[in-house]
Amino acid sequence: MRRSLHIKLVLIMVLLIVSLMTVVGAFLMNSVTGYYINDFYGQIAGAFGEDNVDFLRDLQTPTEGETDGAAMLDEVLSAYVGVLGVDGRNRNYYVLDGTTGRYLAGSSEAPEGGLQITPNISKALLGEVGVESDAAADYMDAAVPITRGGQSYVVYILDNRETAQSLNAAMFTLILEALVVGLAISILLSFLLSKTMVTPLQRLTDGLQEVAGGDFSKKLEVTSRDEIGQLTESFNSMAGQLQTTIAAVRNERNKLDTLFLHMADGVVAFDREGKVIHSNPAASRMLLRTFGEQDSYEKLFGDLFPLEQVEQVDGHLSAEREVAGRSLELLLAPFARGDQGGVLVLIHDVTEQRAAEQMRKDFVANVSHELRTPLTNIRSYAETLDESLPDLPPEMAKSFLEVILNESDRMTHIVQDLLTLSRFDSGRSELHLARFPFGKAVRDTYQAVLMDAQKHAHTLHLDLPDGLPEILADHERVMQVMMNIVSNAIKYTPDGGTIRLSAGRVEDRVWMEVDDNGIGIPKADRDRIFERFYRVDKARSRQSGGTGLGLSIAKEIVDLHQGRLYLVEKLTPGLTIRLELPVDGPRKEGGGHER
Repeated sequence: MRRSLHIKLVLIMVLLIVSLMTVVGAFLMNSVTGYYINDFYGQIAGAFGEDNVDFLRDLQTPTEGETDGAAMLDEVLSAYVGVLGVDGRNRNYYVLDGTTGRYLAGSSEAPEGGLQITPNISKALLGEVGVESDAAADYMDAAVPITRGGQSYVVYILDNRETAQSLNAAMFTLILEALVVGLAISILLSFLLSKTMVTPLQRLTDGLQEVAGGDFSKKLEVTSRDEIGQLTESFNSMAGQLQTTIAAVRNERNKLDTLFLHMADGVVAFDREGKVIHSNPAASRMLLRTFGEQDSYEKLFGDLFPLEQVEQVDGHLSAEREVAGRSLELLLAPFARGDQGGVLVLIHDVTEQRAAEQMRKDFVANVSHELRTPLTNIRSYAETLDESLPDLPPEMAKSFLEVILNESDRMTHIVQDLLTLSRFDSGRSELHLARFPFGKAVRDTYQAVLMDAQKHAHTLHLDLPDGLPEILADHERVMQVMMNIVSNAIKYTPDGGTIRLSAGRVEDRVWMEVDDNGIGIPKADRDRIFERFYRVDKARSRQSGGTGLGLSIAKEIVDLHQGRLYLVEKLTPGLTIRLELPVDGPRKEGGGHER
């Protein structure tokens, strides 16, 4: 921290000095340049102004018998060098031809290559006085047109600004020297100031480190009454308060940890403000979260009962909640009265009990329901045969026997499907993986159901692109899924419908879609079509021999392949179901084995 403050103070002082000297130097150097420019053009204006009539008359009036006007102008100008400020070194005058600007005479010889035709000379050649200044140029000049003895001349005054530049260079050196001295002083002052400021702050830092280490007993000496002194007093007060508070919290935590740490049920305790004051690992595990200062009763359980209501009950309140598919039973009760009270939430995982109970109920209800109808039909037809066999026509007796056989087959299918699902649930069903052409499997499915579709007057289309790859999968299981999907489309599409099979590949997956214009599935039922025994139109399904297990088995098979089986949203009537399978088969943990 000391070095940080030193750096900041040094930078502040250095920036202050550099900024100040830069501004002052720029101001002074611009002032010097401006002074010389103004002085130059002031002299020129005074020399050629109306107040200096004698000078102008001498320039414009030729002498008797004069033959060389330029030489006479040179003599006149040499007599007024003081007025013009001409010194022959930095500032000179020149007499130029008024038409071409050619050098004729002057206080010094013309530079090699002749004089540069400046904007002011150009104006003078046009008959105007040229006294425009250019701050960016490295010279100052003025050009005055003179007519003498019928001849046009230009009196040109040129100053190379060497005097101003020399003074600016000297001033720049002086500013740099002052800047170096100022920087040295600023660095020294920054160290002196930082020593005054950093020492008490360093003591505060050391004290904070000791508090962070758990030592709250140290009191810092207050050496001043300024803001740093007030900060030191606040720190001492804070350390004492922390010592008292942490001791109380540690005592309560020890008691709660002993009581709740090894409980199988989750426990979360809240104070009267709804803040979490204790929780055990079981609660974090059940609620799938860790508890922090940002958590509160309102955030965690406010949707069940208000905190005030729980605090007022004599016994407890109960509720249930689903968390990540787990059923949790919650018991909420106050654990004390008065200002020191709060609310205790006991969490019990009842997922297994609820699931077992529901599975038992569903299984008994569904199996009873599914088996009751074929058993009733078998008994009814069997009783009829038994009672009326001698008088029953052979054709009718044969039809009764066919009904009995069909219902028996239906019961057999139900039992087989239940056994298949049982193997899936127990994890004993393995996949027999082998490479086979996916496109051929789709085409075989199409050929297998074509006659059945024609019986219902359906139009069956096949969109099968070339080049579909071989996939690693259980051929029999995949064909079972495909046949189930297509058979459902044929079964639940009114006669004369249109069914389209299509297939393709997307990256590392192949897919097959079955689209029909049949009765479809309401939106409310779409999320449940893969549930066991679930049927949208129970009467129609039973009439067509459906058990409600086909899609459940198909979904289990596809999941074992680590593929996807789902409904595709469509705007037109009917249903579109899509099957996706990985080309290279399920990952090693998928449970299959290659043959």
